Amino acid sequence: MASSETHHILDLPEFDGAPRLLIVVAPYYKDIADNLVAGARATAEKAGAYVDLIEVPGALEIPTAIAMAARMADYDGFVALGCVIRGETTHYDTVCNDSSRGLTLLGLEGICVGNGILTVENYDQAAVRADPEDQNKGGGAAAAALHLISLSRKWARRTKGIGFKPAESFRIAGKPDGSNQA
Repeated sequence: MASSETHHILDLPEFDGAPRLLIVVAPYYKDIADNLVAGARATAEKAGAYVDLIEVPGALEIPTAIAMAARMADYDGFVALGCVIRGETTHYDTVCNDSSRGLTLLGLEGICVGNGILTVENYDQAAVRADPEDQNKGGGAAAAALHLISLSRKWARRTKGIGFKPAESFRIAGKPDGSNQA
């Protein structure tokens, strides 16, 4: 049963230039995934973001796909979407823990990721959470990615007067031109 608590939701950030989002979805439970994507797309559209979508086989592949895209493509942020429903084995725990851990590690590397991988006990819980007209967890994941992009852009524009600044040129060995001749 879903809680009747109310939660504070931040207003969407505003952007000078439209952010580029990649939604990475595992459509194992297709109708749940479609609702998550619909919510994420609607939220991204409200913020003026460009959105691309790719599908991967399962929740464990989502962090890997995001890591690859972060290295090889031009996106400002990522939205991870999928659904893991508890079954009869411990595989549920592995998928939940490892997909979440993978996304957290990406975030700690500075990659802007919104986590919308549902981890639920049953299908009904997933349906409520995925529904754009109910809990809209897909929209929430997109909003999280957009907020992180906004922070990233804010801090990228700042110049700090303290900290490490690399020298214009440096010598590893030999003369500054790289030769080893004295």
